[in-house]
Formats: sequence, C-alpha cells, structure tokens
Amino acid sequence: MAPSTPVHVVVMGISGSGKSTLAASLSEELGWPFAEADEFHPAANIAKMSAGTPLTDEDRWPWLRSIAGWMSEHAEAGTGSVVTCSALKRSYRELLETAAGRVVFLEVDADPAVIERRMNEREGHFMPASLLPSQIATLEPLEADEDGAHLANTGSVEELEASALAALTRLLGADPHTLPGRNHASSGTPGRRRAQENPSNLNEEERA
Repeated sequence: MAPSTPVHVVVMGISGSGKSTLAASLSEELGWPFAEADEFHPAANIAKMSAGTPLTDEDRWPWLRSIAGWMSEHAEAGTGSVVTCSALKRSYRELLETAAGRVVFLEVDADPAVIERRMNEREGHFMPASLLPSQIATLEPLEADEDGAHLANTGSVEELEASALAALTRLLGADPHTLPGRNHASSGTPGRRRAQENPSNLNEEERA
C-alpha cells in the first residue's frame, strides 16, 4: 500500500547541473506541481547575483522559508511536489525539511567544465558564470544520513530521469507514481508558466 504522506522532491545542486531539466521531467512524469526556486528570490537577491555578488546565509533564509511554505501548502492540500533548489548547505536542507510532508533530495552532479560552458552560453538568466566557483566552494554534498540520493548527469535526460525514479522508489519503498499528487498543468506554478509562455527565456538548466 502506498504511503499517504505527501512527498516533496527537491532537485538540488549547483547552477547549471541540470536541476531544472530533471525537475520539469519528473513533474511531467508524476503529475506533481512544479516550481523553480529562482521564482521565490526577492528582488534584492536577484540584484546581488546579477552583479556577481554571492548571497549570504542571511539573504537565503527568507528565500528558503518561502520554498518550504510553498511545499507545505501543497502537502496540506494532500499533494506532493517537485521543486528545484540549489540547497547547497546541509543547514539549508534542514530548513526545507520543516515543510509539511516528507522532503527528499536528489543531488544532480555534473562535470564543472560542462557546467561552466552551459553558464557561459546561456541567455536571459541572472546567475553569471563568475559565481560558479563560489557555488562549488559552498556546496556541502548530501551525506549518508540525509534523506536523498546522488545522481550523475552524464547521459541523456531520459537516463537521468530513469535514475531519479529508481532512486525515489528505493528511498520511499514505493513506486512514486502511486504517491499523492495532482496534475501540475492546473496548478499555475510560476516556473512552468514561464517556460510555456517564452521557451527562449529558459535558464541553462532548463535547456541542458
């Protein structure tokens, strides 16, 4: 019998790793609401990153609380969700875990050289490639006692999605297709709406 507790899948990792591509694919496959963490940043955070200034913990706490709140809203409505979030530090992930329901993390790993190329080639996104070293230095990879799994982004989107679904099945002890969710097409999440309205503005992860 499938667990009744809503599950939130946080697809995490540094910018350009392929988080958005995987998260959108999982949302489509599972029919769960989808959101981009970028959509929750206040204007001040976006201005700092656009200027090449790394965010501080103080900048990130309200942003992370907003994401956790979004997940809680869906859990209280009886649905799971899929959200992208860099979630670079364990303390950030612990805050996200305060959301109602169960929060699991899928950390997407990719070759830094490939990530840098993607970031240099992208258009219409506020995160400059100059912040990549800061993100790499800040990243605290998932530890063995955390509720999540590592995924290597070395093949096709289909292969990455298959690895993600297998990891979720292992973590949850159930096929994720059987868990509470709803068709995200009716949820009006900002990230999905932005992608549908103007595909040319997708960030590098969505095009990866």
